[in-house]
Amino acid sequence: MYLPAIFDRTAAQLNRIGDQLLPLLARLVFAGVLLGYFWKSATTKLGDGIFGIFTPSSGGYVQIFPRAMEAVGYDTSQLSIFHWAVVFAGTVAEFVLPLLIVTGLLTRLAAFGMIGFIAVQSLTDLYGHGGIAHEGTLGAWFDRVPGDLILDQRAFWVLCLAILVVKGAGAISADRLLFRNAP
Repeated sequence: MYLPAIFDRTAAQLNRIGDQLLPLLARLVFAGVLLGYFWKSATTKLGDGIFGIFTPSSGGYVQIFPRAMEAVGYDTSQLSIFHWAVVFAGTVAEFVLPLLIVTGLLTRLAAFGMIGFIAVQSLTDLYGHGGIAHEGTLGAWFDRVPGDLILDQRAFWVLCLAILVVKGAGAISADRLLFRNAP
């Protein structure tokens, strides 16, 4: 009887600590592993000058619309305002959403947005850049082969972000300071 009571008390205490610590650790891991990745990717989409965000580089279009760019001979002037808007929005998202996650501001919304961003990014990598044509690129769960397999790797990214969607920002966050009902 004594051992189950100790286990129950310990588990309850770990649950309370975990509700604050797990999201904080998820944000820390995101900062250490993915913040630089997404910001570096965003900078490759910037055009020249101080207002380069409004004139995306041709590389930005190639990253997001590889087949469309190939079809127009890599001449961005032949693409539509839709293409510009998507590249612009993607660039802004790669800067803003990771910053919101790391600071813990509007964390659930930012993490949910990043999950959507990663889904679109993965589909573009697989279909737009021909990743699906190469055997093994997708990855296969439970195959005991770790590495740079797109879906295997990005599943970890999404898990980290899903913790933030479900649990919020946790301790030491802007959400905690600004919103009364933040966990």
